[in-house]
Amino acid sequence: MQGSEVKPGERVKDVRFTEDTMAVDLIDGRTIIVPLAWYPRLLDATPEQRRNWRTSGAGYGIHWPDIDEDLSTEGLLHGAPAAPEPARTRA
Repeated sequence: MQGSEVKPGERVKDVRFTEDTMAVDLIDGRTIIVPLAWYPRLLDATPEQRRNWRTSGAGYGIHWPDIDEDLSTEGLLHGAPAAPEPARTRA
């Protein structure tokens, strides 16, 4: 199985939020809009934490250091919501 070919235009240009969505602008002019409900860490984050993002992975990823969240443009383009976090067990 071969991986997807990474395209230079799929790098992140900007990230914006509404009350219930995230919009990621790519340098090729496309905008990906996804529901925040797909990403519980971002949904639960404060507006300030959401605004504190930086590109990662040569521009093909987005990292939020305050909430330790990472997303890729490849995953966003494929419509991939966050994987469910494992249930915590009580010690």
